Amino acid sequence: MIALLGEVRQASRMNGEGDSEAQFNAEQNAVVVKNAERYYRTMVRGGPESWNIRDRHMVETLDRLMRHHGPGAKAIIWEHNTHIGDARFTDMADDGMVNVGQLVREGHQEEGVVLVGFGSYQGSVIAGQEWEAPMEQMRVPPAQEGSWEDVLHRAGEGDKLLLLAQASPTKELLQSRGHRAIGVVYHPEYEYGNYVPTVLPRRYDAFLYLDETEALHPLHEVHARHEGEVPETYPSGV
Repeated sequence: MIALLGEVRQASRMNGEGDSEAQFNAEQNAVVVKNAERYYRTMVRGGPESWNIRDRHMVETLDRLMRHHGPGAKAIIWEHNTHIGDARFTDMADDGMVNVGQLVREGHQEEGVVLVGFGSYQGSVIAGQEWEAPMEQMRVPPAQEGSWEDVLHRAGEGDKLLLLAQASPTKELLQSRGHRAIGVVYHPEYEYGNYVPTVLPRRYDAFLYLDETEALHPLHEVHARHEGEVPETYPSGV
């Protein structure tokens, strides 16, 4: 895989001022294959390193895209909180894990990096019981007492945008509290295990809080209802 990547890069240099977009795509595909081979090999052994390989690959891809599009380029990265929020201010750091938010801050803070988190008190969500399970709509129960979502709910119902980078670092704000994490796999019945200890104003620069959320309506289901068809069922995570 590494040899293949080297050949692709050499071919790109030889082509000079050819189709730069096609050259970039070819090299990126080679990078994906190389990093994926390493990721799956590491995942078999277990431990945090497979997670770190994945997030470092995401940041490597972002850096390559920014260089490709030039010094005036800007990017918006849409990912789960566990990737975007700086891992150093959660219990992920205790397990030796890094993530996209941390790595981008460390490498590009002076360029105007802004990390934005999302959270809600209750509502519904689309998720699965396990990896590759059919997606389903699940109820999101009221947040656990003492969690960040609970604190924001008790501070007054309604949606809120917290500009944490501008907030005064009070003792209360710098307290580590549980912050709910809902992923592709979700088990509302085991709510106690869905929280990540978080120092909110350090993990994010801003936080968008929605007091009640409504599950997404997958596009293929909307189209099927419109056409009078029976909707297909796709595995979670697609």
